[in-house]
Amino acid sequence: MQIQLSHLIPLPLRDKLLQRTSDIWNKDVTFSPGSFIKIKAPSGTGKTTLVHYLYHIRYDYSGKIIVNGKPWQDYNKSALATIRQQQVSIIFQDLRLFDQLTAWENIELKRVMGPAPACTGEQVQEMAARLQVTHVLQQSARTLSYGERQRIAIIRALVQPFQWLLMDEPFSHLDEENTRRAAALIAETCKAQQAGFVLTDLDNDVHFNYDVQYQL
Repeated sequence: MQIQLSHLIPLPLRDKLLQRTSDIWNKDVTFSPGSFIKIKAPSGTGKTTLVHYLYHIRYDYSGKIIVNGKPWQDYNKSALATIRQQQVSIIFQDLRLFDQLTAWENIELKRVMGPAPACTGEQVQEMAARLQVTHVLQQSARTLSYGERQRIAIIRALVQPFQWLLMDEPFSHLDEENTRRAAALIAETCKAQQAGFVLTDLDNDVHFNYDVQYQL
């Protein structure tokens, strides 16, 4: 699944962004399948906005995002739902867990939504053990710490089939050891699915062997 950006500019930030240099905004950029991509983004340059554009939940931009040869706008709601179930997964910066559900139920919603789950319940348990959140799986999401919520959100994103994983500051609430564990799990899962990822963050990091790095 190839993603192409063609002269993409967020309309609310247009004047500000056109006054600075960017590797992404107002450029022609191709994200090749299977690539590990880092986008370093100073505050105020549209980091979260870009992730939302790539997931097609915001549309206030000029230019085009072309997915599998078609602009996002050419996909109907059914096709978009299928893509989100089977080809594109996401870790939101604000996590977006359902507080009324348990951590396990949040994960299960994503795992079983498609026609064929990408992993078994046992594999979910293994992921939880690796990220040291087994003890919170039956707790309401609203009772979890920020770090626990972030690890549950990471697992939730990994249990569906995907060709691209979008990540917006996925380790912002984790210490170094938990970040290392989570990054290893993400890299292994992406390689197992022959998938790529796009990670946006404020800083440099050494947790992945990136194929391409951009400055937003």
